[in-house]
Amino acid sequence: MYTNVNLAAPIGAMAFLGTGLLFFVGGLIFLYTVIKGELAGTKVVVSAIAAVSAVYVGLLLFFSLTSGDIVLARGQEKHFCEIDCHLAYSVLDVRQTKTLGNSSNQSPADGIYHIVTIKTRFDEETTSSTRGNGTLTPNSRLAIVVDSQGRKYWPSESGAQALAQTDDLGTPFTQALRPGEMYTTKLVFDLPADVTNPTLLLNEGAWLTHFIIGNENSPLHKKILFQL
Repeated sequence: MYTNVNLAAPIGAMAFLGTGLLFFVGGLIFLYTVIKGELAGTKVVVSAIAAVSAVYVGLLLFFSLTSGDIVLARGQEKHFCEIDCHLAYSVLDVRQTKTLGNSSNQSPADGIYHIVTIKTRFDEETTSSTRGNGTLTPNSRLAIVVDSQGRKYWPSESGAQALAQTDDLGTPFTQALRPGEMYTTKLVFDLPADVTNPTLLLNEGAWLTHFIIGNENSPLHKKILFQL
């Protein structure tokens, strides 16, 4: 199973929250010692905060540096750990065209439009025995195409609007699911005609994930991409 973390998400989340709590308590004690003029106590608190920071950053970098880049083939799934369950994503189809839209209102691409169909699946085999059949609203997702030269391309809004004139864009990534449910989403990218080896990076959009140990978004962490 290919996941967006190389440390169990519950452990990473608890480490982040626990460290945040320690910083909060340490900050309160720091203010107390400063107000009371207790220089020795202030030094101890600052040293403790620095030590906790060093350990956390060290673990963050350790899990990033021990990760590896992976490119998934058509149909292979990338799992996103949502604490008590997984959402699995895969690329089902990629279609290329120079223009989109109906005959009276066509939108030509600057390069070539790539229409990527992505399947989202709530993997019911990854739920806990006590979770039940409640819905899960996915965390925010970001989709970027990266070519062989490292250039990045965001989805084309004008291309998506043109596609919507003649085709169904599918279900937004933010749509909630129940265990076992799935849906598809179509994204449009306007890529240069000479683009080589384009890959799709689908990851979490929340900025906090950049500070979670083992998360794909953390500094220097390698990525799991989809071959287009």
